Amino acid sequence: MLTVQIVLFDGFDLMDAIAPYEVFHAAAMHADHVLKVELVTAEGPRSVTSGTNGLKMEASGRLDPKHEGIIVVPGASGDVEGDGPDSIPAILGKAMNTELTPMIREALDHKDIVVATVCGGSLLLAMGGLMEGRHAVTHRLGMDLLGAAGAIPVPARVVDDGNLVTGGGVTSGLDVALYLVERELGPRIAHEIEQLFEYERRGTVWKETGIAPSTHKSITNNEQRTVMNQTAVTSVIVQNENTETSVFDGNWDTTIVTPVGKLEVKLYITTSFDVIQGTAIQGDETIRFLNPVCYDNKLTWSLPITKPMRLNLKFEVTVDGDQMNGIARAGLLPASKLSGRRVN
Repeated sequence: MLTVQIVLFDGFDLMDAIAPYEVFHAAAMHADHVLKVELVTAEGPRSVTSGTNGLKMEASGRLDPKHEGIIVVPGASGDVEGDGPDSIPAILGKAMNTELTPMIREALDHKDIVVATVCGGSLLLAMGGLMEGRHAVTHRLGMDLLGAAGAIPVPARVVDDGNLVTGGGVTSGLDVALYLVERELGPRIAHEIEQLFEYERRGTVWKETGIAPSTHKSITNNEQRTVMNQTAVTSVIVQNENTETSVFDGNWDTTIVTPVGKLEVKLYITTSFDVIQGTAIQGDETIRFLNPVCYDNKLTWSLPITKPMRLNLKFEVTVDGDQMNGIARAGLLPASKLSGRRVN
């Protein structure tokens, strides 16, 4: 029997979970119950508060990452703007920092398990480092963040990357589920459900197969890394700078206030022959600045971090004496405030 486990977490989006549940439940009825669908959490049976007006749903079991079948991960419902605890990034970050992330990682290692996401569910996986180099889609507002977290964004309604199937906006849960019903049980059952729901699946399911369009070939993830590495080391400071040092030089203790908590980051910045370089240390992770550029008394650079989640952050800072202030941004996430002081 094919088992579908729909994962709930505090703040989940109702439609992301309910739409697939309805489709898979209908499939079970029309396919002589060769399929069963259940609501689960990473912790086990419990009442789960959604992000939609606090409506609660009951999960009947604990997610089993070894059970053959389909696992569906919904997105979150919350504030689109802002960085408070009720913002979508904060809700996803909280869910990411539970047992759910290692469970999904384990599931993705099993060839007989399909992990499907709806809307921001793919962001939850990406923030946990589970989407590196995988083709995926999410809500249009999160596509930049999806790429910043290491995935390869594809602007399609549904993206099939083997044992990972992702859907776009909120209502794509219907399309993801109908596609998986067709893929696993056949087109006749999927068509029967479409007739029952009076809904036809939207869009072409994107796969990395067939002939690539000659006018729109995308570079591979390895090629992206090569390009980044080629531009990673240094950048010339503004042309009218006559000294070999800059106001940014020194060792800095900085704090970045993000939706998922504060990051304490040490920055080491040097200038030699009008070329600026930098290194960031956060926890046990040491990363060199990518493409640092100084202009109009501002310093910008990029930084690929892996903790507390995989993100490519873009920084912009200014210095006043021994005080540094600025922002760090990933995709369309709200800018995170950075502040720091020079320690020597």
